[in-house]
Amino acid sequence: MPLPPDHAWFPLKTFGWGWPRRWEGWVVFVVYLAGLLAGTLLISRSLTYFLIYNAALSTGLIFICWWKGEAPQWRWGPQDRPPHNK
Repeated sequence: MPLPPDHAWFPLKTFGWGWPRRWEGWVVFVVYLAGLLAGTLLISRSLTYFLIYNAALSTGLIFICWWKGEAPQWRWGPQDRPPHNK
């Protein structure tokens, strides 16, 4: 469940989440990068396994960003403009 903005590990940006705000987020990010590097070094023979591994790792990072980041919300267009009805 997303955390309030003052406790969130990952702040919201216009599109997606931004750089980590707290040390816990930086740990998650460094572990993700280390996992990518390890996958590059260890799973270099099979492109299929490499892509599956990277997809799983990235899905885990996105889940943690959703779980420990600010709550996602619709952010399309200016906030001060009234809705346009045709």
